[in-house]
Amino acid sequence: MKPLHLLICAAAIALSTHAAPGLAQLAATAPDSPQTPRLTVDQLRARYGDGQSRYMTVKGMEIHYKDEGPRNAPVLLLIHGSQSSLRTWDRITVLLKKRYRIIRFDIPGYGLSSPATDEAARSVKPVEVTEGLLEQLGVKRLAAAVGVSSGGTMAMYLAAKRPEMVERLILSNTPSDPVDTSHMVQTPAFLAAQDRVRKTGYQDLDFWNQYLSFFSGDPARISARTRAEYWDFNRRAPEPYPIAMVARIGDGKQAAIEMAKIKTPTFLVWGAGDPLLPEAAVKAITRYLSNATISKVLMPDVGHYPPLEVPDRFARWIETYVEAGVPLAGDKAR
Repeated sequence: MKPLHLLICAAAIALSTHAAPGLAQLAATAPDSPQTPRLTVDQLRARYGDGQSRYMTVKGMEIHYKDEGPRNAPVLLLIHGSQSSLRTWDRITVLLKKRYRIIRFDIPGYGLSSPATDEAARSVKPVEVTEGLLEQLGVKRLAAAVGVSSGGTMAMYLAAKRPEMVERLILSNTPSDPVDTSHMVQTPAFLAAQDRVRKTGYQDLDFWNQYLSFFSGDPARISARTRAEYWDFNRRAPEPYPIAMVARIGDGKQAAIEMAKIKTPTFLVWGAGDPLLPEAAVKAITRYLSNATISKVLMPDVGHYPPLEVPDRFARWIETYVEAGVPLAGDKAR
């Protein structure tokens, strides 16, 4: 592995906690600067909170979540990846919430959720945040747990720990091995943006433009609004534990044990144009999920974040897979 490559991308947070701090951690803990003003959680909530925003305390942390759709409908849990937020699922929620109850949340340290506390960083496993949220919402059964990137890792751990809860598992560009980035060929502009972050500790707007373009199959699919949101959410006030509540593969040993426990039917919806986790990663995760019935679809024109890049297509895949195995309200008599 090349040290520079280890520092660059959200999915690399799936590396062992013993790895050197990445750009995400460097930027999260840098001091404030007049040239790159930080945003407090309160400022972000004022800017991005809306009528659907709700807050719940789980394991001593205030979790921002949204719970939309009919309460008697099949429940979909949508989990975002590292350095992202629940806004990853905005368009998909619009498309599906008339027929499903959709629950999504910001992982502590991201979006509008509070930072991880000292106690949580010491003793709370990330999957326990998901469990606590669902328990307080009274959700005992999920039609599907859906996750992208490290959000898929969180969904996998939930399915391994709570098989009675997760009826279907939908994973998108989720690592199954310690992430190796040595194969990636990066653009000069992206390399220059990373160099600035190493020198200044800040991920500026151009960094996020380069990042999202590099990890997209078609950069034109990522709007200027989404790019600005990524910049805003990743210039939060310094976080003491920026990745503590992100589900991680670590050295892969325990993750392999957990994946082997999963018997939940699993659907891999993959952006095969992902420069980090291409088609070879699909084959790897299929091997690890050896006791699950696997379905898969590869989209060669899509990159690392399919729900963000092709949300309409992704929503159709969710609906098709869930409806194949879970009758919806009103469908049972057909």
